[in-house]
Amino acid sequence: MAPGAELQIDEGVVTEWRPGALRFDLGEGARVHVGRGAWLRTDAGPVQIVAFPGARVVLGPGSFLNGCYLSAKESVTLGERAFVGMGSRIFDADQHDFDAERLEKVEPVVLEEHVWVASDATVLRGVRIGAHSVVGTRSVVTRSVPAHTLVAGVPAKVLGSVGDRSGAR
Repeated sequence: MAPGAELQIDEGVVTEWRPGALRFDLGEGARVHVGRGAWLRTDAGPVQIVAFPGARVVLGPGSFLNGCYLSAKESVTLGERAFVGMGSRIFDADQHDFDAERLEKVEPVVLEEHVWVASDATVLRGVRIGAHSVVGTRSVVTRSVPAHTLVAGVPAKVLGSVGDRSGAR
């Protein structure tokens, strides 16, 4: 943790005991908040949360990260009981300038409540995934997804609708 960084972990957060499998990289002034009852599952693979200087990461209550990678240069927010599957990646930035004409773009990413991002999916900058939506395995999400929607593919496209996921495990 760099100077001025804050890591807040609420009560009831759980993880497995695997040395080095849970990693928080916080730049100067970055803030990460892990909500009550979140599960940072590392037995299937490492969980890495990177918050660059001044960035914010919020994991809502009951959220579930399963061997995944989150990277915020501005903000990544997961709502209540948002699930991110094994090998999935979430980026709020392009990560680098492409060239002198096309500079890096940074836009917040939001997964609303009861969203499930399945295994090996990638969610890119500026995407908002609406409540109770599901992202299929190995999808690349480049555009926002309405609530109660199933998307999959490269790039992800709407395949159908999803009901209430409040009781989903």
